[in-house]
Amino acid sequence: MTSMPENIFVGRDADQYDARSTEMFDPKIVNPTVDFLAELAEGGSALEFAIGTGRIALPLSQRGIPVYGIDISEDMVAQLRAKAGAENIGVTIGDIATTKVDGRFRLVYLVFNTIANLTTQDEQVACFQNAAAHLEPGGCFVIEVVLPELRRLPPGDTVRAFTVTPTHLGFDEYDVATQRLVSHHYWMAGGKVENHSSPHRYVWPAELDLMARLAGMTLRERWAWWDRAPFTSDSGTHVSVWEKPVEPMAGSSG
Repeated sequence: MTSMPENIFVGRDADQYDARSTEMFDPKIVNPTVDFLAELAEGGSALEFAIGTGRIALPLSQRGIPVYGIDISEDMVAQLRAKAGAENIGVTIGDIATTKVDGRFRLVYLVFNTIANLTTQDEQVACFQNAAAHLEPGGCFVIEVVLPELRRLPPGDTVRAFTVTPTHLGFDEYDVATQRLVSHHYWMAGGKVENHSSPHRYVWPAELDLMARLAGMTLRERWAWWDRAPFTSDSGTHVSVWEKPVEPMAGSSG
């Protein structure tokens, strides 16, 4: 039985989300992301899993793509609702592994490492099955996620710094036996330090491909980033696209 994913963005962590993630709102990041997704939507509708404060949903909607969203955090969605254009986006509160919405979509997408917020394999498998259930035949499911930096860990070490700036320190604490990690963030502002820690389950591309197959989808393309740079053994992230076939795959549960 799939457990309910944890809501880790409540209160101040939701209120400060945009301010703490300013680099992710840079047009150099947002525009290629939206270009990629708008092309896949092909004039159809899109469903964003973990829509959050609307970093991608709002500009995608402004391209003329009908966008709907699911998010477990009412506080994050409240931040979205305060922004211009949010009135054009419908949102259902719930977890991305099991929550259903009406209709079928040309595109379902999950960005910024959020698949790892589902901290069990069962939850991640259920997420793929949920995506497939919402896709129209021929539609695509897109995930953007980092690769775990295990190769950079010295033997015996479990902690890897991923951000070190004057205002933000970030460390991932790995448990390779359970395929889990905890991301620790520390922000410095106004002489004060704020911290936030969140649990994650890291996952490899091949495992994601198997989850897609279990949901009746197949890999269509994989890139190192939204600009379609080639994915190689040196890539630190990947953007992967799985397609739901027009005819159901034999033995699938999608």
